[in-house]
Amino acid sequence: MALHKLFRLSSLFRSAVSLTLRRNIGLSAVLFNRATDLDPIQKLFLDKIRDYSTKSKAAAGGIVDAGPSYEKGVSEEITKLQRLYGTGDLTKFPDFKFTEPQLQEVAK
Repeated sequence: MALHKLFRLSSLFRSAVSLTLRRNIGLSAVLFNRATDLDPIQKLFLDKIRDYSTKSKAAAGGIVDAGPSYEKGVSEEITKLQRLYGTGDLTKFPDFKFTEPQLQEVAK
């Protein structure tokens, strides 16, 4: 009887230790990967993302790496649209106002 309880306790202890080790090994693998050098492709990808992030902050809401030819093309297109559709700020989303129609009751 005591031997049976000892085996059962041993089994519970083994499963708890196994679960704890699996969690710790998984966590340490993630931490180990962060501590060592990255894969060259991952490093290149992260460098490009960081580069784009700094450029987008410098652009202050504009297009990243937009040269003078791009700006000239955008201004020409806005001029064309203003000529076709009239004046107004074409860089802003239009403001729609809907009114409720007046409904008349129909006699039966």
